[in-house]
Amino acid sequence: MRLMIDLVDETNTLSKEQLQMVEKLLHFAAEEEKVEDGAELSVTFVTNEEIQKINREYRGKDQPTDVISFALEEMGEGEVKVIGADLPKALGDIIISVEKAKEQAEEYGHSFIREIGFLTIHGFLHLLGYDHMTEEEEKIMFARQKEILENYGLHRSI
Repeated sequence: MRLMIDLVDETNTLSKEQLQMVEKLLHFAAEEEKVEDGAELSVTFVTNEEIQKINREYRGKDQPTDVISFALEEMGEGEVKVIGADLPKALGDIIISVEKAKEQAEEYGHSFIREIGFLTIHGFLHLLGYDHMTEEEEKIMFARQKEILENYGLHRSI
């Protein structure tokens, strides 16, 4: 097993099948991105209210958003890298608003599961260091998202 995934649905609205799809998609993406075996991450599904609190606290934006990622491998100011510890690579946390995913699926004219898949991969790529702060970064990240989703079989028409 390539990836250790902690999946939490705080909204209790996702089906077992939907959660399994997220897990399979992440394993697929980890394979595609050649993530080291045993790497760990968490995915938490929350309400708009909860993601708004997180967005306000960590990004200074007092509004709900669709997905937030916290990469644990990024060194923050004043942090010291642990060397020699034989620990699994902790990628970080992905937090997804189920309500925003439903709204956006309707807005973009595709399925809820396609939107959940998109948000999962978007968050996952952020954990791996992809970003979209510049036009060039955005082009690279969005092309990679699309490629992973299409290779997995989650096309926009689904």
